[in-house]
Amino acid sequence: MESQELKKELSATLDARRELGAEYEAALVDSFVEKVDTQVRRRLAEERLSAARGTHPGAAESPDGNFGERFGFAIITLVLAIPLSAIGAAQAGLSGLVVAWLGILGVNYVHAAKFRRLHLGERRPDPLD
Repeated sequence: MESQELKKELSATLDARRELGAEYEAALVDSFVEKVDTQVRRRLAEERLSAARGTHPGAAESPDGNFGERFGFAIITLVLAIPLSAIGAAQAGLSGLVVAWLGILGVNYVHAAKFRRLHLGERRPDPLD
């Protein structure tokens, strides 16, 4: 049942309540709540099925893919880059700093490559999996 159908059902339920009176109100409300519950359960089942298949509802509609995951990964990487840079520079000077940043860049490169494969349809085997 789509959202428009649900609105029509609500309108019909309210009209029926006006015509039938208050003594049928509980039955009308129960009937409407049962229809809403059925719709919610159907949507949850669809989401669980798509999650089990490894697909995300609406992923095909969004050209950005999972922006939240990528943004969160970038933020975490930058936050962790600060202490890693400090430790690398304190322990080995400029070479330690360079090694720390090469590691950070490597992790981001692997994540970006994995994202491209998963979300842009590339079907090459992943050597890291």
